Amino acid sequence: MVRLARQKSRINEVNVKRKIWSAAAILTLLCGPSHTGAVGLPDDKVKAAVDEIFADLASPGSPGCAVAVARDGKIIYEKGYGLANIEESVAITPQTIFDIGSTSKQFTAASILLLEKQGKLSVNDDVRKYIPELPDYGKKITILNLLNHTSGLRDYLELMTLAGTNIDSVTDDDDALKIIARQKALNFDPGSEWLYSNSGFFLLSVIVKRVSGKTLREFAAENIFQPLGMTQTQYRDDHTQLMPNRALAYDAKDNHGYALSVSYFEQTGDGAVHTSVEDILKWDENFYSSQVGGKALLAELQENGHLNSGKKLDYAKGLFVHEYRGLPSVDHGGAWGGYRAQLLRFPEQHFSVACLCNVGNAAPNKRAYRVADVYLSGLMKSKAPEEGGRPLELKTSSATLSTDQLRGLDGNYYSQELDVTYKLAVEGTTLKVKEIGGSSAFVKKGLLPSDSFSGAGNDVFQLLDLPLSLHFQREPDGRIKGFLLDAGRVQGIFFSKTNKN
Repeated sequence: MVRLARQKSRINEVNVKRKIWSAAAILTLLCGPSHTGAVGLPDDKVKAAVDEIFADLASPGSPGCAVAVARDGKIIYEKGYGLANIEESVAITPQTIFDIGSTSKQFTAASILLLEKQGKLSVNDDVRKYIPELPDYGKKITILNLLNHTSGLRDYLELMTLAGTNIDSVTDDDDALKIIARQKALNFDPGSEWLYSNSGFFLLSVIVKRVSGKTLREFAAENIFQPLGMTQTQYRDDHTQLMPNRALAYDAKDNHGYALSVSYFEQTGDGAVHTSVEDILKWDENFYSSQVGGKALLAELQENGHLNSGKKLDYAKGLFVHEYRGLPSVDHGGAWGGYRAQLLRFPEQHFSVACLCNVGNAAPNKRAYRVADVYLSGLMKSKAPEEGGRPLELKTSSATLSTDQLRGLDGNYYSQELDVTYKLAVEGTTLKVKEIGGSSAFVKKGLLPSDSFSGAGNDVFQLLDLPLSLHFQREPDGRIKGFLLDAGRVQGIFFSKTNKN
């Protein structure tokens, strides 16, 4: 995964449960410096430290995670915690299959580079060479821009959410391509900034299909998964397909218990790979063996991107390449529905952690790094007090406006780019979204916010606790012309005020 109504809970995920961090205390007490990169503890102590990281998932009836740790190409520890299927009380094992969300992006990037190696495209090609449906924005968008998240294209998942698309709906390539092609502007000029966009990687799947004549699912199976013996791995582009050993996904409910949280979206590229921790580590080992692609291609896959200004990014092609506690690391997380994933690699130590989960608050990225702490603490720098993530702080305003000041803001607003009408209503001293596309269902289900906006001055309204704002525009006589909507990975969507009731 990317639903606006759940951004608040995702933001709060950075405040990880203290149990996840408690393994650090174990290490402080039990292990000393090691020049080999090992903890220096008996094997049972190491396993106990890892188990403690997942202890909060051990309660009866809880979904959970699978974890596998690899060193020098061999799995040295693997285990499942919690349930893959709550209704049937099926336990998670290292063979359980999960949707890995955006962790899939590295496979899409590898597919593009394999096609480049075959001489069928260049990453410097204009995207419109292969996808002429895209508007001409007056600026060249290259395949490399898509791979590096520097295209400026608005994120299609957020566009769909803003248009009122339910994650429980079935959507496909045509739906995604249509909403991207309807956009009249970019978030920024290609190459001038970095902003994560699922649109770019979805479009890469379209390019794979048009260049190779095969779907991304077929191409990746033939060129990556089968050669590496990844028999439990595939792009899932058919929501009706049955998959043995697949975990269902869940979100925690406020009143305790869990709700099913799976998606029926069928487009691929930005996500949709299903795999197990055992299988994904076969791909991870390919970065050392170079069995698929060769050394040059794999080096290119991990090459940091750059902006037009020359600024180096910590994002390569479907992978984050940076440092953790002084050690070079490569990783990418994923989130879609209630699935969560993280694949973390320390190249110089030939050490990796795969953590795949089926509950929305699992925070596998934090857990994977804590597992790495257990095994590699002797090689790592001391952890800075602030390291490990801070809560994302959103600028909000407590300002309130009078009913007179809000007068004229209510009514219907239409966006041609989203092909949807929003109905806004003034209630006392607040402004609320009441209907999306003529229905209140999307608002009531929380797919789009119904919370009150706070006034930030100059006709700007910020939704409390979420990165969504409305910037109203007026005619010379003061009448409301419409508003621009900003929502994280989507900037500047124009809604014009209509006379429809």
